[in-house]
Amino acid sequence: MTIAFPAGASWLSRWRRPLESVLLPIAALVVALLIFGIFCALSGANPLAVYGSIYRAAFGSWSAWQNTLIRAAPLMLTALCTALPARLGLVIIGNEGALVIGGLCAVVMGLSVGATLPPFMGQMAMAIAAIVGGGVWIMLAGALRHYRGVNETISSLLLNYIAIAVMNHLVEGPMRDAEFVTKPSSAELSEALWMGTIPGSRIHYGLIYGLIACVLAYVLIQRTTFGFAARTTGGNLRAARIAGLPVGKLTLAVCFLGGSCAGLAGMIEVAAVQKRINESLVSNYGYAGILVAFVSRHNPLATILVAVLLGGILASGGILQRSHDLPDATVLVFQGIVFLCVLFSDSLYGRLPWFQEKPVV
Repeated sequence: MTIAFPAGASWLSRWRRPLESVLLPIAALVVALLIFGIFCALSGANPLAVYGSIYRAAFGSWSAWQNTLIRAAPLMLTALCTALPARLGLVIIGNEGALVIGGLCAVVMGLSVGATLPPFMGQMAMAIAAIVGGGVWIMLAGALRHYRGVNETISSLLLNYIAIAVMNHLVEGPMRDAEFVTKPSSAELSEALWMGTIPGSRIHYGLIYGLIACVLAYVLIQRTTFGFAARTTGGNLRAARIAGLPVGKLTLAVCFLGGSCAGLAGMIEVAAVQKRINESLVSNYGYAGILVAFVSRHNPLATILVAVLLGGILASGGILQRSHDLPDATVLVFQGIVFLCVLFSDSLYGRLPWFQEKPVV
């Protein structure tokens, strides 16, 4: 018996996988919208009016776009904390902890150098401290996985709580600014170290950092031998070992790179938004970055689009509360629904008949 593929099968086989990777996430988002609409209706709000309010708050005006892009900047970076290790088959969810440690290291560096360095050099010193701090934090989870067999998902999750506890201890003790009485906080950074905004807007330069990081991550993973080795290891660990690939070094390096992106997001938040460190730094950008990574299928370029969409949803929390009497946490409910739908859609890859090869006997 001879199995042959119909004419044009080469073209179809070339496009089946890309179409599947695009259409399934879109279908998951549509289902999430329907479920969220039911939730809004049960809460006494008109779902269509709620969707209209979300659109206006996120993309309805230039001011709305600025609010969206300000929130999208850290999401791009925290998403890479999950997306890059995923190429090795690792599920890292320590984004929030790496962001906190990065912000903490940046503030310590900023308070140390003060105004002694030129503004650009001072900000670069803060960025390097944040990158190293966040990278080492996530590298701990990778080291525990590779050398001790500890599940990286659990260890990175627990590292979040440790990072937050360390930050709270420092801002309530050794680093506390006695003159700031609103809540325990560190001293304010020198104004020379504040991150500026793009001319003609309220959008800080953190957005540029996020875009550059996503593009560089894509090039690293898809266009370099290092990225090929990482993808090979993630595809088949045993084959990678047989081929002589340095699995341990790859694990540590990729986890460091992922954590360094989240750490940089922490530096951006303290330099552009908070101007000091306190509990406000724990704003769930790290956890939202996990959702961005999964919706984008761990593609650094797709991360940009998904981060903008989710940034718009986050920007709409206030208007949902004012206009529809919905809790401000409604956007978190929406995030959770989207996350569950995307996770379910992952189980459908390669199983739907529309995306399978149909041999002709």
